[in-house]
Amino acid sequence: MEEVIVLTYDISADDFTRAGEASSDVKRKLKQMGVSPDAIRKVAIAMYEGEINMVIHAKGGVITVEITTEKIKMILADVGPGIPDVKLAMQAGYSTAPDEIRSLGFGAGMGLPNMKKYSDSMDIDTRIGEGTTITMVVNL
Repeated sequence: MEEVIVLTYDISADDFTRAGEASSDVKRKLKQMGVSPDAIRKVAIAMYEGEINMVIHAKGGVITVEITTEKIKMILADVGPGIPDVKLAMQAGYSTAPDEIRSLGFGAGMGLPNMKKYSDSMDIDTRIGEGTTITMVVNL
């Protein structure tokens, strides 16, 4: 049976000082494991975008990363408001981020499009008023 390494990160809502720590930690661990630089870059970008979205929109949540010899699977689960229109949210430049978030340099509406672009597969399971779980896979 294949070994699976599981990493879990709690993401805090509105904590921009720590936003990006989880994706940086995964990036560092993947480097130590000898994962290809291209795969590391894809994972780091996709996960960072998801992490920032959780901080801005979703009252935080939990990111679980499962690493095998074949793939890196990132599961981002939050208890936020849900995504009312996934198709609209997937459009580059569309954002519901408030002005104060934009003034910090976030909320440009590229989070979900970049998450899709830098992962080999992405699934969005969202329920209004309950939260969203996004599963992304980067193949190795």
